Amino acid sequence: MFAKRRSESGVFRGSVMDWSKAADFMPENLYAAVSFDAVNRVFRDGRTFDSKIYDDTIGLFIGPTILAMEGKAHRDHRNLVSAAFKTRSLARWEPEIVRPVVDALVDEFVSAGEADLVRDFTVEFPTRVISKLLGLPSEDLPWFRERAVELISYHVKFKRAFEASAALRDYFMTQIDLRRSTPTDDVIGDLVTAEIDGEKLGDEAIYSFLRLLLPAGLETTYRSSGNLLYLLLTHPEQLDAVARDRELIAPAIEEGLRYETPLTTVQRSATEATELGGVAIPRGAVIDVCIGSANRDEARWGNAETFDVFRKRVPHISFAAGEHTCMGLHLARMETRVALECLLDRLSDIRLVTDGDPHIHGQPFRSPTALPVTFSAR
Repeated sequence: MFAKRRSESGVFRGSVMDWSKAADFMPENLYAAVSFDAVNRVFRDGRTFDSKIYDDTIGLFIGPTILAMEGKAHRDHRNLVSAAFKTRSLARWEPEIVRPVVDALVDEFVSAGEADLVRDFTVEFPTRVISKLLGLPSEDLPWFRERAVELISYHVKFKRAFEASAALRDYFMTQIDLRRSTPTDDVIGDLVTAEIDGEKLGDEAIYSFLRLLLPAGLETTYRSSGNLLYLLLTHPEQLDAVARDRELIAPAIEEGLRYETPLTTVQRSATEATELGGVAIPRGAVIDVCIGSANRDEARWGNAETFDVFRKRVPHISFAAGEHTCMGLHLARMETRVALECLLDRLSDIRLVTDGDPHIHGQPFRSPTALPVTFSAR
């Protein structure tokens, strides 16, 4: 669909989204940007194309966050919450949290010689990592995961999503209060004490940001890692090359993000009448920003419809661009690298079981729902 649309125009009147299950959220005036240049321009021109539309969609369930903020408000809040994602924190998180979590997961299935890498691995490790980064008790993990799924599925069941949002608010407020009385060395503790020019985050800003971490930190990482594993398993010669030469892991991650973008489409709204890709865009129009299409743009990548970990690196746009570039991109890359390293270190002769036709599907969220494999333990 994206390829057909790109062949016609970089921008068109209409939508790439299926609104049948979310008709109440459907804007009246819709356009879609599908070329790399158009998508890149929308992301980088935050004055003309803002993200306040999220106040009327997921913002209803997670509260006010940097996702929908623009200008000074966005910069101020981003600076405050970014204090919890410092470079030195990432360096510490890998050996202390991420690698032990991933290794423990592999321990749970390595002796069986078979596993579903979605159910047993890709869904699990980002959830466990985020919960440890936040400093949440391990016994709360099942409850935490259920509320996260309910919140993310707001377009399916509104009432359940509101209930999950309220439950998470109360839960996080308890965690915030605990850290105010007894400071902790975790992300919630960092958010409680973060201060720039004498300003601290209020309670609502903290628990809203923590609720934002659920779709941002769990959903996309589990999908992108599942996509990468599927692509390598269905290109065994490339999987073998990555297993032999670990320097290929980083380019494999980037190619996976480009070729099968976990979140194919986000939205922006036009703050004024403008032109995009030669198409007149009226003030107030909503634009589907098609990242998945931009990442397959033939004008930017040769053989764009081919998965190739050896291709010359040309930056993709999976983490967006401009002011709203994904804050967790370094964490997501590190998590995926560690996950792949651990699998390759501990499993050999990994083969995809194709009887059930596992494949990548979905729009706007995209990933396989199952990855049954057989393997030998090293």
